[in-house]
Amino acid sequence: MVQLLAKFMLDDTDRRLLRHLLAEPALSTAELAGRAGVTTATCWRRLEKLTEAGVIRSRQAVIDWRALGYAVEVSLRFTLDKTDPRAFDQFILAAREVPEVIGIETFLGRVDLRLNVIARDMGHWTEVYRTRILPLPHIAEVEALMLVSTIKDSAGLPL
Repeated sequence: MVQLLAKFMLDDTDRRLLRHLLAEPALSTAELAGRAGVTTATCWRRLEKLTEAGVIRSRQAVIDWRALGYAVEVSLRFTLDKTDPRAFDQFILAAREVPEVIGIETFLGRVDLRLNVIARDMGHWTEVYRTRILPLPHIAEVEALMLVSTIKDSAGLPL
């Protein structure tokens, strides 16, 4: 694959398209074009250009887990025992197999990884934690942060 420029330059049309796309990802190309004030063909070409440049990675559904009965969300911060050089890979491979894990992130610093975990209720959370999380390999330290409320959740950019 051709190496892309580190920084993609947006013009006003690109910014309008991205603002509308972020606000309503399910818009058709024709609807998006109308809202951004461009023709459908221009909109399509711009979206293709933004996708090829890696600016737009995908259009996806955002699922509200609470609407499906998952009332508990916990962020777990892990420090791994790194005496085994495969600790990260083995931990991540095992964590991917836990269905309630909805996010895995790695960090530099005191915390090595963070897992975002959902559960239906506190009883389910306790079961997931004891039977699926604690047996994960190479855990040296774990800290749990239970989500109380989400104040802002936006993938939007200041476009």
